[in-house]
Amino acid sequence: MHWASSYIGIPFDRQGEGPDSFHCWSFVRFVQKAQFNIEMAHIPSQDAVLTSVKLFQAHPELDRWEQVSDPVEGDCVLIGGGRFAFLIGIWCQPDGNGGGVLHCAQGSGVVFQSKTDLQTSGWHINGFYRFKQWACRLA
Repeated sequence: MHWASSYIGIPFDRQGEGPDSFHCWSFVRFVQKAQFNIEMAHIPSQDAVLTSVKLFQAHPELDRWEQVSDPVEGDCVLIGGGRFAFLIGIWCQPDGNGGGVLHCAQGSGVVFQSKTDLQTSGWHINGFYRFKQWACRLA
C-alpha cells in the first residue's frame, strides 16, 4: 500500500493543522515533514489561501525550491481553478502509471487526483516545485 493512502479522506478545516484535519498548506507542510523530512514555513490559517500561494511564489521559502517540468514523488504542485483560485498539493505516483496530485480541498478533504481527474474537476496544474536538495540528488 502506498503511503499516500493513509491520508485519503482526512477532512478539510480552515483552522486544521493535522493530523485529524487540514487546510491545503497545512496538509502539504505536514506531509513534507512526515514523509520527506522537509520543514516548510508555517501559515496558521486557511483564511490566507492566496498568502499560501504568494508564500510559495514570492516568499524566501521559494529559495529552497525550484520549478521543474517533470515531477517526481514528493514535489509540490500548484493547481488553479475549481472553486478556489489556487491550491497546493503533492505529486504522488502510487501505481507508477502517470501519477497525480494529493491535496486537501474544502468540500472533499484529502483526495488523490490524476491529471485527467483534475481537469474534469476544473483544475489545472500551474507548476511543479522540487526541494533543491532533492534536485541535487536527482541530477
